[in-house]
Amino acid sequence: MTSAYDELYLRNARSSLANSLDYAVYSLGYDLEEYYHMFLRCDLTDRFEKGDPFLVSGHSGVELALMVVEKNTGKFEVKERIYHDGKSREYWCGWAIAYYQWYSACSLRQLEKETPITSIYRMYDKYHEMDIMHFVERVDDMRQEKRVVTYLKLMREAIGLSQSELSRRSGIPLKTLQHYEQGTKSLAKANASYVLGLARILGCEPRRLIS
Repeated sequence: MTSAYDELYLRNARSSLANSLDYAVYSLGYDLEEYYHMFLRCDLTDRFEKGDPFLVSGHSGVELALMVVEKNTGKFEVKERIYHDGKSREYWCGWAIAYYQWYSACSLRQLEKETPITSIYRMYDKYHEMDIMHFVERVDDMRQEKRVVTYLKLMREAIGLSQSELSRRSGIPLKTLQHYEQGTKSLAKANASYVLGLARILGCEPRRLIS
């Protein structure tokens, strides 16, 4: 796998995004999701995910947060940094997201569509003390499940079938089918007969449902 930019800048990028989220929430008073979406809306995101040295090494996380707010609101107001005894959940989110984006070369905007920061925030208790690759593997799984769910739902709707009708024709219990569409169960781990039956009814290759 080709990473997004030279590893030389990774530590600074992780620290920058981590401190940016922490400062925006605890010092500037923004909701985590609100601020992160502000970040994703501006051109700083494109520079960040390419490892622009001037941005990730030349500016602190606090400076990044202030630039994001200024680009979105036109206001530039420095507030005193609030520190914690340990690293905050928001800090960990930035630290983990920056690593995943570097490792996978996935754009941050695409990552947010498939694995929202609110979902990553909820992963803190389980993953913050684990090796980062456990987090990477879980996010990979979540993104895969999201793509499968989206394709299954789109194909069902494209041929005009309700969930109930597809359940009846495929022999898959309605509740189970709903789990596949919602992503709480993965078709990649389903009984082969389920995958083959759905592929036949939807008119697609079985691999499209599990890849």
